[in-house]
Amino acid sequence: MGYTKTAILMAAMTALFVGIGYLLGGSGGIVVAFVIALGMNAFTWWNSDKMVLRMDNAQPVAPNDRAGLHAMVADLAHNANLPMPAVYLIDTAQPNAFATGRNPANAAVAVTAGLLQTLTRDQIAAVIAHELAHIKNHDTAIMTVTATFAGAISMLANFALFFGGSRERLGIVGTIAMMILAPMAAALVQMAISRSREFEADRIGAEICGNPMWLASALERIQQGATQIDNPAAERNPAMAHMFIINPLHAHRRDKLFSTHPATENRVAALRAMVGTPAARPAPVSSVPLVRKKRQSGPWT
Repeated sequence: MGYTKTAILMAAMTALFVGIGYLLGGSGGIVVAFVIALGMNAFTWWNSDKMVLRMDNAQPVAPNDRAGLHAMVADLAHNANLPMPAVYLIDTAQPNAFATGRNPANAAVAVTAGLLQTLTRDQIAAVIAHELAHIKNHDTAIMTVTATFAGAISMLANFALFFGGSRERLGIVGTIAMMILAPMAAALVQMAISRSREFEADRIGAEICGNPMWLASALERIQQGATQIDNPAAERNPAMAHMFIINPLHAHRRDKLFSTHPATENRVAALRAMVGTPAARPAPVSSVPLVRKKRQSGPWT
């Protein structure tokens, strides 16, 4: 089912991309946009995870890392009945995390240094469980595809003023309107997908780690940190904001139409409602303690 949803999404984003190509260049623009879209689909499917990790300058975490992060991910992946994902660390002070990859067999979980330094061990386990839930639901492919296409559509729309054909067909007012509405349409798809999936990932993540309150308290602490600490890589690539567990751009605090995430208080309320359910049983994680002191510059080992 995850692959079907991804295929439908890629088809929809391709149609939007081709439509913009027609407005810019007529029938010739359709052909060019379609060829570009096909290439983007293929490239995104096979390389999107590497692109996202590279954009965030994420570094791989060794299996014997001193923090015990790799061992914790392994235990939680076992709880979730998932293959072991690759583990990455992002050297930024903002507490946050995301997952990426085209399928569970080719997935990665990335956490920030700020997350390890700010959260308790139980909270970190809950955050990782949330990201594993995205992998389990095949959300990572969908979220990465939308990020890539949303960025490409915004770029293509911004080229509108440089194409004479679009000005002749639409006029200057229509061209400017397209520059605004095309990225907005892509963003609406992107945000609707992200918002609907966060609640489900919270629910399944709470089941994987065994305690909804671990994740509830983690979300509150990450939200507090994300509103106070910048994430430079995310600011440079805002189309990826929906991939993080909490909006790294600290622009939205309520459930709004253009918010990439549901309101944190709504997510916390849903998790608190899970307390006492059969799924909310503590799940074992690695006994290796997580080191949360500020690390020196250099690779995480």
